[in-house]
Amino acid sequence: MTPPRETAGETEPTMSVILFDIDGTLLSSGGAGRLAMQNALAEEFQRSEEIPPGMMAGRTDRGIIQMLFELHGLEESEENIAWFVLRYLSLLTQAMHLRAGGILPGVEELLAALQETGSHIGLLTGNMARGAQIKLDHHGLAEHFPFGAFGDARLTRDELAQDAFDTVREHIGAEIQAEEIWIIGDTPRDISCARAIGARVLAVATGVNDLDDLSEHGPDLLLDDLSDTAAVRSKLGVS
Repeated sequence: MTPPRETAGETEPTMSVILFDIDGTLLSSGGAGRLAMQNALAEEFQRSEEIPPGMMAGRTDRGIIQMLFELHGLEESEENIAWFVLRYLSLLTQAMHLRAGGILPGVEELLAALQETGSHIGLLTGNMARGAQIKLDHHGLAEHFPFGAFGDARLTRDELAQDAFDTVREHIGAEIQAEEIWIIGDTPRDISCARAIGARVLAVATGVNDLDDLSEHGPDLLLDDLSDTAAVRSKLGVS
């Protein structure tokens, strides 16, 4: 944990702020998001090609939409985007029921333990806010996350990281140093976005990237999963 800051002869306690990615970190949706986007393309724009597995990992929904529109030669107009988003979100709830998924190992126990410590827990996710809500509600996790940064408008996760930093400050109502923030994610893009704001990052190999892939990008911490609650808390410096 970052040492306490000293100000005017006093020791100021260090805050614990932990921002979680959703897909591949908190839960697996069994490809429900990809299915809903495929069906939205087919229903709104008559494009029936399958989205390749892994193509969406670590990207923001807005960035994925741009990529899909370019791939299929669709005009990236506000109207087209709005229709696509509306259809995608309407299909996502159904897709969550069609695909097998679940909460990933140790997640529920870790969230409960972090809340007991008074840590500030939020989201840094490429999902649109409504999409994140649908996924978390489906698995009963939404109540753990009172704030977050979402991929409605940002094309890249690095841009989204600055939104997250600003959101943390607003939620806490106080200044905070970037090194007091931990980002937990499962892709190289999660590692990159943490570096974009100077935050620390715990990478977990519970998504499409294995330990070797993640290790190449130099996370501060690297774990197979979040199943050992005590060990994760210790590594994050949360007591």
